Amino acid sequence: MATPVLQAAGLVFSYEPGRPVLVGADLEIHENRRLAVLGPNGGGKTTLFRLLLGLLEPTDGAVIVDGTPLRRKRADLTRLRERVQLVLQDPDDQLFAADVAQDVSFGPLNLGLPRADVEQRVDTALTALGVANLADRPTHLLSFGQKKRVAIAGAVAMRPGVLILDEPTAGLDPEGVEELVATLDDLHRAGTTIVLSTHDVDLAYRWAQEVAVVHDGRVHTTTADAALTDVELLRSARLGPAWAPAVRELLRALGSDAAPLTATDLHAAVAALRPDRAAGAPPAPAHRVRDAARPSAASTGPGRTPP
Repeated sequence: MATPVLQAAGLVFSYEPGRPVLVGADLEIHENRRLAVLGPNGGGKTTLFRLLLGLLEPTDGAVIVDGTPLRRKRADLTRLRERVQLVLQDPDDQLFAADVAQDVSFGPLNLGLPRADVEQRVDTALTALGVANLADRPTHLLSFGQKKRVAIAGAVAMRPGVLILDEPTAGLDPEGVEELVATLDDLHRAGTTIVLSTHDVDLAYRWAQEVAVVHDGRVHTTTADAALTDVELLRSARLGPAWAPAVRELLRALGSDAAPLTATDLHAAVAALRPDRAAGAPPAPAHRVRDAARPSAASTGPGRTPP
């Protein structure tokens, strides 16, 4: 396999003595891949990202860029941050300029680029994120979703090879999530490596090529399908399996002639496989799991189309 563009090798870090956040975290980020990072709140996802950007210094281990360990020298850190950009979960932590165009131009200006090049990068980034019409708007008057897009535009204007986003869909409505995912797909097709953290296992399943689960200070990385059907791994990280593979496995267990499921049937079936999502209810009896694959009279009557 090709050398990772960015790698965490045995990272150890704690904010206070005796309470480590990471105890030997390993992660490889490969060029032009889509990687989703999952884990419980406080599990170390954001800390891992900050270490990868050189914003924190590990107690042990190394951050490796294109096969070379990162040195904590100004020149090395500057090159890293030109190549890798991090967008924080709360856009208010990143937006500070008077208006949108000024905010997005901050990074390119710090690169010492000519004014014309800066303006071109700003226009391109705002257009890519669908917020070109907001260029003159004060940042403090933007909606939360607009702020998210502007914060990402500021990172995109740096033209990074790797774009890392910490909970980019948090606080967005479903339409906003879909719009953002479409934008990330466009950036990926243009050659940007995308890494995002999320608690949404269903989003990770349909979007990511690889999934890294941060748990107990370490990172377990595998394919999206393998990670998001590993019930024990996900439960240990306070997550439940994704809907699609859970239902697929249910249908496979019941035979290929199983009838399509209604929305109600799906909820009952997946609740049986995911008691953690059943609002504290005990697992459904086995007969309910079997019956979930059989259409009810109400679900197949006139005018009803099974999903």
